[in-house]
Parts: sequence; structure tokens; C-alpha cells
Amino acid sequence: MNVLAINSGSSSLKFKVVEFDDPQKTAAPVITNSRYEGFIEEIGPAAKLTLHLAGKTVVQATRPVLTHIEAVRCMMQMLEESSRLQGRDLRFDAVGHRVVHGGEQFREPVVIDDDVVAAIDRLADFAPLHNPGSIAGIEGARAVLGSHIPMVAVFDTAFHHSIPPRAATYAIDLDLARKHGIRRYGFHGIAHASLAGICAAAVNRPLAQLRLITLQLGNGCSATAIDGGRSVDTSMGFTPLEGLVMGTRSGDLDPAVVGHLVRREGLSVDEVERLLNERSGLLGLSGLSRDMRELLKAAEGKPDSRAALALDMFCYRVRKYIGGYLAVLGGADALVFGGGIGERSATIRARICAGMGWCGIQLDPTRNQAAVELAPGDAMKISEEAAPVACYVAGVDEEVEIARATRDCVRKGQSSK
Repeated sequence: MNVLAINSGSSSLKFKVVEFDDPQKTAAPVITNSRYEGFIEEIGPAAKLTLHLAGKTVVQATRPVLTHIEAVRCMMQMLEESSRLQGRDLRFDAVGHRVVHGGEQFREPVVIDDDVVAAIDRLADFAPLHNPGSIAGIEGARAVLGSHIPMVAVFDTAFHHSIPPRAATYAIDLDLARKHGIRRYGFHGIAHASLAGICAAAVNRPLAQLRLITLQLGNGCSATAIDGGRSVDTSMGFTPLEGLVMGTRSGDLDPAVVGHLVRREGLSVDEVERLLNERSGLLGLSGLSRDMRELLKAAEGKPDSRAALALDMFCYRVRKYIGGYLAVLGGADALVFGGGIGERSATIRARICAGMGWCGIQLDPTRNQAAVELAPGDAMKISEEAAPVACYVAGVDEEVEIARATRDCVRKGQSSK
């Protein structure tokens, strides 16, 4: 089965073609090829188009791409031209779309129809920065590729629906919470599922036998406790604002701060929410940047600087969640780092894990320094060999995870007919 995985944002479209070797007698699909992958960024008058073939860049251009429908057309044009040059047929059996928020309604991947699109649109109130981009990608793909190819929505929140009520419920009036759908939904679910699967392959053990703590650390950051392949707690909550310190988001905060700023600064609730989402986190703390590389450079030799404080808080908050999730899981078999910061910053990984030998987390400095720029789907052990808790860096591959979930959804639908 050939699956086109599309990861659509508000002004971007990332994609990968994944080929599965999946005879009916095989319970688990085997990825045989993911030759084509690329992205279209900054959709608008000067969009950036890139296509990779077997890891090599074969298209790199800048040109007007004003809508997601045009972006899908450009994607198909790049794929078709490259396939023709390779003497290969371009064929998709299914298309998978990443959707950030599935609410209470969507607890697993679902074949897309008009009702599903309408429901995703209604959920945009929960994810106004994300779901509209997903819808644009879906509508663009349907317009260009037609209705004969099954399309599947794969939800970031679905992975976290296994979180038990004691962890998913907020301690507010229960009737009011249920009326308005207020609960811990969790996000980055596709990424955390990818990290868990990559780790299981690296340790050569079934995912069902593992207790894992996965860290997706980038501009957005989240931690997840995974027991036997199921999410049992995660740091993001009703929205992606809760939890770790992030690039521009505050993470955990006393909710009374909102009312205090409304009263003392004369701000509206919407303005405070923008402050917490767009001008807080590393950017707000440092007053300089949300980019971890810039902050590491700015903090060199300046322990009392705002940049140094931002780094200390970032690492402290991650370490605090690791400790909490060790308690939730009753210990862990592995700690897995992913995301732009998690994959590329050996310094931050070392600072997060410093002093955690008491719970079995001990990094090997040489291994840790060597683990940078991993290919998607790869993993590298960075802990000492005898450490009770294995630590890995993994190259998150959301598109392969989307393709895998799409393949399973389509196959499930075919078997039920």
C-alpha cells in the first residue's frame, strides 16, 4: 500500500510518500520505502518549495503559492515530475492528514467525509491556530486528488484518550467541565507515538512491555508518560499552553494570574491569552529570543542574565515532569528525547538529566555529544550502558506515523465490509 501523508499548517504543507509491504497475512506493516518527502513553506507570494528524493534535494524553488489548494497542486507537480524522471508510476492508495484537535468525538483515526470535515471545523474553537490549517490541507487534497482515494484524519489528541480520568479531569465543577468539554486533551500525540515506536524498535522489545517517558522539545514542548504503548499522562492540557516552558508559551501558571493582569494592566482576556501564548516562555523570560541556540550563546559566562534564567527554568520544568512521571509509571525503562531541541542540543539534554542518578538516569557524555541530527526514525542511546533507565535521542517521524495510522484505518474499513 502506498500512503501520502500530509502535515498541513496554517501557512505550510509537509508531505511524505510511504510504501508499505503489507500482505494480508502480515499483522504489522513493514515500511519498504519512503523515497519522496518535501514541504511548501510560507504559503503566499514567495512560498518555498522543496522535494527530497532518497535523502537528496531534487527541487528547491521560490514562487507564488497563494492557497493550500495551490500548494497541493504544486506538491503533485513536484512528485509527478520526479516520478517520471525516475521511470516510476506515482500511485496513492490512501492519503493521511494530521489534525491537531479531535475533541471528545474523535478517539482514533477516521475516514474523512463531509461530516468529519464539518466536525473538525467546529473543533477549531479549541485549536484556532491549527485546525483551520488542517481543514485547508484536506480541502486542497480533495479538490486536487478527487474523491476516489480514501482520505483519513489522524488526530494529535487521539493518542491521549487513554489517559485515565484521575489525570484527565480538572478539579472544577464537574457538570460545568462536562458541559463545555473542559478536560486534559493533550497534544503532540503523533510525535509521542512516533518516539515510543522508535524506542521500542531500538531496544528490540514489544511496546506493550515498556514504560516510557517521551519528551517532544521544540518551539512547542510536551512530556508524556507511556505505559505499554498507552498514554497515561501528558503535560499539555485543555490547550497546548499548559505544561513545560516553551518558545513563546508560559506553560504551567496559576490561573489567577489572568484575572490579576486583566485588573491591573487593563488588558482583555484575549490580550492576556495572546501574551501567554505569544510573548511568554523563553522569549518572555529572556527578552531576547525563543531560539535555544541564541539563548545558549547569550548565557555564556553570564549566570545572572535573563537568558541564563530562561535556560534554568526550561531545564528545571522538564526535570520536574520527568520526576512526576517516574512516580506515575512506578519507574521507567527509557527516557526518549525528540523535537528540534531534544534532538539537536546535547547541552540541554545534559542539563535536564544532571543530578538524576538517584533515579537511574545517567548520561554518557561522549554518546550524548555524538547524538545530533538523527535521521527521522533513527535512535541513538545516550545513557551509560549500566544505567537503570536507558536514555535515547530519536528522530521523530510524524509523517510515517500518520501513514501507518492511515494504512491501519483503511485496512480496518476494508476488513469490516
